[in-house]
Amino acid sequence: MEKIEMLQKILNESNKIVFFTGAGVSTESGIPDFRSVDGLYNQKYKYSPERIISHSFYRRDPKEFYRFYKDRMIYPDAKPNMAHKKMAEFEKKGKALGVITQNIDGLHQAAGSKNVYELHGSIHRNYCIKCHKFYDLDYIIDSGEIPYCECGGIIKPDVVLYEEGLDDSVLYGSIETIRQADCMVIAGTSLIVYPAAGLVHYFKGKYLVVINLSATFQDGKADLVIKEKVGEVFKDITVEEDK
Repeated sequence: MEKIEMLQKILNESNKIVFFTGAGVSTESGIPDFRSVDGLYNQKYKYSPERIISHSFYRRDPKEFYRFYKDRMIYPDAKPNMAHKKMAEFEKKGKALGVITQNIDGLHQAAGSKNVYELHGSIHRNYCIKCHKFYDLDYIIDSGEIPYCECGGIIKPDVVLYEEGLDDSVLYGSIETIRQADCMVIAGTSLIVYPAAGLVHYFKGKYLVVINLSATFQDGKADLVIKEKVGEVFKDITVEEDK
């Protein structure tokens, strides 16, 4: 309880909060971290997740790519949990600058967050690699083994695959937001995926908070470290109006 009270005090004193989120924010919404590989999973796929969701694999074997993608990376029935909702409330009440997320599920927006930098893209945006026509998530779900555009081109999710770079505008917007923040809350990420994890180095504000079940390389620099589920932590947090 003492750490929750400390977090509440930090958030109350901050007026330019930035939330930096990872998979641990969405696991409480029923979206598993695909890196948590079990025996059944190993029997189901011949390749590692990192190999399957790489750019070269997508181009070489789109059928196997989409088999994994639809099975392990799309959760259309997932709903925002308390972490998503409270972060959105902080922004709505003028206390937060926004969210920088490594997640591709769109749950921050579903909860009401407006200023969201999606470092790794979104499952809700999909484009034909030939004519660039846009398709929504429902089209991908309802398609056959490989989703095709009406022009005949293969549709690609607007997610950053391995071997691909981050979007420059998203990257620069994230850096600028972090630089402006007086408080940074790192939530639900072990900070092992680069270059996304490197963005935290741009934070020069007053308070650094880490909420994650496992250790991160920022724990030693943080003013507060809470090793609990993010949604469980935020359910006890109240959001005050910006003063």
